[in-house]
Amino acid sequence: MPPFKAAWIQGKSQGDFNKNLKYYSEKIYACAKSRAKLVILPELFLWDYFPITENKKNFETAISIKSEPVKHFQVLAKELKIVLTLPIFEKRAEGIYHNSCLIIENNGDIVGHYRKMHVPDDPGFYEKYYFTPGDIGFVVTKTSLGNIGVLICWDQWFPEAARITALKGADILIYPTAIGWDDNEPCSSLPRQALNKEQVEAWTTIMKSHAIANGIYVMAVNRTGKEGHLNFWGHSFLANPYGCVVHQDKTTETTSEVEIDFSKTKECRQTWPFLRDRRTDKYQTILKSWDSN
Repeated sequence: MPPFKAAWIQGKSQGDFNKNLKYYSEKIYACAKSRAKLVILPELFLWDYFPITENKKNFETAISIKSEPVKHFQVLAKELKIVLTLPIFEKRAEGIYHNSCLIIENNGDIVGHYRKMHVPDDPGFYEKYYFTPGDIGFVVTKTSLGNIGVLICWDQWFPEAARITALKGADILIYPTAIGWDDNEPCSSLPRQALNKEQVEAWTTIMKSHAIANGIYVMAVNRTGKEGHLNFWGHSFLANPYGCVVHQDKTTETTSEVEIDFSKTKECRQTWPFLRDRRTDKYQTILKSWDSN
């Protein structure tokens, strides 16, 4: 594949589903105007981050794959001739909902569908209340720009997910994300600013390690802004197959553009042939549950 321009939107919720739809649509147009061929959106971008609380009324806001909002973005992708990642709160059936991401090809077709596999349950991130864990497995989608692997937020902490997706042939790993600082988090021995810095550095480091271990591009796209007691920290970034950060945002609303050149993957994997030297005959322990004894 020849190099191409990708763009991500580090957005801030406008407090309303329809306002978010308009806000992100306008930004997608701007990305396409600057000749981006791939546009990436944050996790649950059309919603306020509702898992901050447990409230059954939020189930009424879920949408199906055949819903009008999804069709809107299919039309947009076709019009602008872009490949678009579309994270949604998916209604699969009554009582069954997923944190999902669709991949829309530049002709408007839905060519990829991933359902979040690792679902957290922590104060301010009550996702297990809303989302059924993914049942499709780890997915790689063939597109006109290469093979795209999508994992979602909490998935980013699990090296197994990155490795499996890479082994399935992904050229790039994309993590739509909603992660931030919690004002209600118990104080540690560190000052708040130092603790926040540690958390962002850990978040960045784990995904850089996925890039290195798999010789692959890794992109994380987070939201920003304050919602309730959560302060979404932004810091969206792209790491190349050597784990070097090509570009990273700060905490403000922004749209960023980067070049993706998959020849870097070939070069890296020839220099560091980690995949060649794997010992799959000795990895049985990784399939066992953790045992502290």
